[in-house]
Amino acid sequence: MTKDLIKELRDLTGAGILEIKNALAEVNNDKEKAIELLRKKGALKANKKADRVAKEGIVEAYIHPGSQLGALVEVNCETDFVARTHDFKTLAKELALHIAAVNPLYVSIADVPEEDVEKEKEIYKESASAKASADKQLTDEVLNKIVEGKIAKYFEESCLLEQPFVKNPHIKVKDLIAQAVAKMGENVVVKRFARFVLGN
Repeated sequence: MTKDLIKELRDLTGAGILEIKNALAEVNNDKEKAIELLRKKGALKANKKADRVAKEGIVEAYIHPGSQLGALVEVNCETDFVARTHDFKTLAKELALHIAAVNPLYVSIADVPEEDVEKEKEIYKESASAKASADKQLTDEVLNKIVEGKIAKYFEESCLLEQPFVKNPHIKVKDLIAQAVAKMGENVVVKRFARFVLGN
């Protein structure tokens, strides 16, 4: 259990030092298992706080060098005190940068209109059916799994919370927020965002 490993796990998961030491002890200093354990604990903490009302927060902006691309994001928390902290402001900046870079269409899966999901499903079903005609081995069950996989990929590409975080693709944006929740002890919610490209 080295200082470097503890620092690395702290950067990756946002967990406290004592939590990291306990997790490493629990998994015999296995780095990957420790990360998994800490992420699960972080997600559990975030889920417990998810029902708490988040009406404070900030609107953060990111303008790409050259001033031709930018993003605004509203990030909410429970108290004005947390909204003013360095950690909260840093999270909001990271989210604004991610939105500018990756261009999500929606905040979460719940925000995707049902008709859009159905339209995507139809496209994938037609494509899968064409493959099935060519390959008689494909059963309905396999076709449904193909469609489900493609829909999951569509959500990952379209929804901010499902996207791999631009500065660390090993975690999703929702994991980044869960880490912040675990660290700050408050519910954190991305309310809305807008992305601007000069001339569009």
